[in-house]
Amino acid sequence: MTAEMHTDKGVMKITFYDKDAPNTVKNFTDLAKKGFYDGLIFHRVIPNFVVQAGCPHGKGHGGPGYHIKCELDGDNQYHERGVLSMAHAGRDTGGSQFFICHGRANTQHLDRNHTCFGKVTEGLDVIDQIRQGDKIIKIVVAE
Repeated sequence: MTAEMHTDKGVMKITFYDKDAPNTVKNFTDLAKKGFYDGLIFHRVIPNFVVQAGCPHGKGHGGPGYHIKCELDGDNQYHERGVLSMAHAGRDTGGSQFFICHGRANTQHLDRNHTCFGKVTEGLDVIDQIRQGDKIIKIVVAE
């Protein structure tokens, strides 16, 4: 499964890790199909680390009203440039917030602690252009 994330700074094409994180992929794509992410901002941007979005309040403390379990055992559970990973406040507390990694150098400590569920395969340059407050216009999922 794939998706296009349309942002203020351009479009990122995403390929999901359906086999490694099926429940996380389903959660994210279900929310995207419902329009949950449309208009939300990137509320956390840390250069050379991550850009983060998915909080309905735009402040980093909200979610969809439920939690999902982490999926950390798959082959693709390594944080590198372009990887989408589930943000959480502790094991099994993720919901809608996610981050996209700038690179591998400063994200290795996240491996097998946060669920990697996809990767940007086109539009990697968009990650570097995103600033705090930039919007997700929409996410279009293709099955």
